[in-house]
Amino acid sequence: MADLTITAANVTPGANATIDTGTAGATITAGQALYKDLTDSSKLKLADQDAAATAIAAGISLHGAASGQPVDYIKGGTLNLVGAVTIGRIYTVSSTAGGIASSTDVTSGKFVTTLGIGTATSALAVKIHSSGVARV
Repeated sequence: MADLTITAANVTPGANATIDTGTAGATITAGQALYKDLTDSSKLKLADQDAAATAIAAGISLHGAASGQPVDYIKGGTLNLVGAVTIGRIYTVSSTAGGIASSTDVTSGKFVTTLGIGTATSALAVKIHSSGVARV
């Protein structure tokens, strides 16, 4: 399967969303998975499952930002992604930087971080769990 196809204009937090703000350490688009780069003043960068450090997701971006700008991200609760989600599917950090993938796409040697579960075709229940382990 491919990563979720997310239209940036359709990314909105639900009423129960837990939102935080940080500083972008890269160019970010709404709907991308983010991690805090502890070697770069905890700036938010695009998460991927290729390394333990980059797979520890902080959340999913709610809007675009250039490097050095503030960026809001959801770290829990409902994230609205109009028409992009499969109900009941578990979503994880992708091997593509910033991408959100189905858990079935995590391959051997990749680090597993769950981002949430599809609760409607337009909603992701965000509950981040960074396992710290690579799939065998």
